[in-house]
Amino acid sequence: AEALARAGYTVFGTSRKIGDSYAKVSMLTCDVTNDDSVRALVATVLAQTGRIDLLVNNAGIGMLGGAEEFSIPQVQALFDVNLFGVMRMTNAVLPSMRQRGQGRIINIGSVLGLIPAPYSAHYSAVKHALEGYSESLDHEIRAFNVRVSVIEPAYVRTVFDQNGIEPDSQLQAYDQARASVRALLADVMP
Repeated sequence: AEALARAGYTVFGTSRKIGDSYAKVSMLTCDVTNDDSVRALVATVLAQTGRIDLLVNNAGIGMLGGAEEFSIPQVQALFDVNLFGVMRMTNAVLPSMRQRGQGRIINIGSVLGLIPAPYSAHYSAVKHALEGYSESLDHEIRAFNVRVSVIEPAYVRTVFDQNGIEPDSQLQAYDQARASVRALLADVMP
């Protein structure tokens, strides 16, 4: 975001609550799990700029543990942010891009959307869903000169894992494996 802003683009960043600030990036609040919040954000940006050329869907939360340790409401919360949040933002921005005949949507996926890993069943599932949604949507809207891309990074050093959903019921049967995976991730992302 900062690199685009330094290059002269008007850049808006979002967060559920305003906290961090970035040079030349206008920070706004948005909760991607809330339709009204998403609509208000897009209306604000369109009112200020008249158009949105690029949407980067980067909101996300993690989930690490045995699949059976997580409740269905926890998995629904994961999907609400990581998939339905992308759909909300895309649905809010797409009409203006389509009408202008120009735009790009970049969805941040994960290598786990291509190659599933143990103790990431739900996270892998949501990223597989994002991959399918993005690929299909790209074919639907390319006739309007609007394209969709998915970036699927491996592990990246961020505070992402610190903001993950912890299992409702940590089962002793998974304690050793969960600790091993966390240690491995700590080595990969110090």
